[in-house]
Amino acid sequence: MGQWWAEQGFAVLMTDGRGTPGRGVTWEKSIHGDQLTPVLEDQVDALHAAAGHCADLDLERVGIRGWSFGGYLAAGAVLHRPDVFHAAVAGAAPTDLRLYDTHWKERYLGHPGVLPENYERCSLVEHAGKLTRPLMLVHGMADDNVLPAHMLRFSAALLAAGRPHTVLPLPGSGHLVTEEGVADRLLLLELDFLKKTLGC
Repeated sequence: MGQWWAEQGFAVLMTDGRGTPGRGVTWEKSIHGDQLTPVLEDQVDALHAAAGHCADLDLERVGIRGWSFGGYLAAGAVLHRPDVFHAAVAGAAPTDLRLYDTHWKERYLGHPGVLPENYERCSLVEHAGKLTRPLMLVHGMADDNVLPAHMLRFSAALLAAGRPHTVLPLPGSGHLVTEEGVADRLLLLELDFLKKTLGC
């Protein structure tokens, strides 16, 4: 996938932030209580490190895209670091972590009744009013992993805060969009959105 984006003229950076499995217990547990801030910091650090090695990178036109947790990270990036990230495509993003699988989120954030501040800190819905950058939300309407309610709740919060955004529902698609004629067209729509919003 990264190669395809590179062929469209983008410099592509793929970074495994803190919490990524397979790098040791300490690395994985470093996001306990906050699944967003440390991972986002790692993306920013990686971008700046790459720019230090490649002077051709344009840090005034940085887009971020992702799916599932990556979509959550992409949306969080334009909410919390609009100084670094200028547009985002967020696919199947878990925007309100109270809606996600209890056993999975409690593993990282604790019980919501005991540590509600962890869920508020990591919720995109709670911070919808911070959006100042272009954001496209994409979600399969048959997603039974990250339910479409995540997108709908976040979009409603953005609308209530008067924050323009783009919503692309995918009727009949589940959590992974693999259908021929859908997956390929989705990529082209994402490409068009990022080119327009980044001025490419």
